[in-house]
Parts: sequence; C-alpha cells; structure tokens
Amino acid sequence: MKSDLPERAFNFSVRIVKLCRTLDKKPGVSRTLANQLLRSGTSIGANIEEAQASQSEADFISKYSISCKEARETHYWLRLLVASDIMPKDRLTELLDESDQLIAILTSIIKKLRAKQ
Repeated sequence: MKSDLPERAFNFSVRIVKLCRTLDKKPGVSRTLANQLLRSGTSIGANIEEAQASQSEADFISKYSISCKEARETHYWLRLLVASDIMPKDRLTELLDESDQLIAILTSIIKKLRAKQ
C-alpha cells in the first residue's frame, strides 16, 4: 500500500487545487478558506515525496507525521466548508472520505515504524 501512497496523495492534491480554484471565484470568506485548504491539502503529498528521499528512518517518520497532521487539517477545512454552507456536502463527500483514508494510512505506517524502533 505504501508504494501507491505518493501517487494517491498527488491525485488528492490535484483535486484540492481544482476545488480551490472554484472557491477562489467566490468573494470573501471562501477565498480565505481556499488559501488554507490549498496549503494543507497540497502539503500532504509534498511531505510524502520528501519522505521518499529521507536520510534516516526518523526523518521518514517525521515527514509522514507532518503529512498526517496536514491531512487532519485538510479534513477540518473540508468539514468547515460544508458546515458553513459554502459547499454542499455531496460535492465534498469523496474528498472527505479520501482525507479520512489518507489519515488512516499515514497513522498506520507511523505506528508500525515507531513500534520497530
């Protein structure tokens, strides 16, 4: 499962970018939330990519931990978009589900690696 994680995170980032482009077209709060979402949503994959070139297992765990935190933050922003009626839930259901899955995968990998230490 680890091997497809970088690609999966990249595809998630692409979907976040497209959502943020839609949000950017709206004035005010939507634009501010789009900036937050864009930052955290694309950081997930960026940190996973950095981990692929980590210099140690500790460095790898650190990058994956950051990625997991960013996935949690992204999930928060997506939930906030729904709860504040900026985006309909049905439009974000797949992204919410994918962010949940990314969190679960990253958490599992981190726990396994920490248990080996």
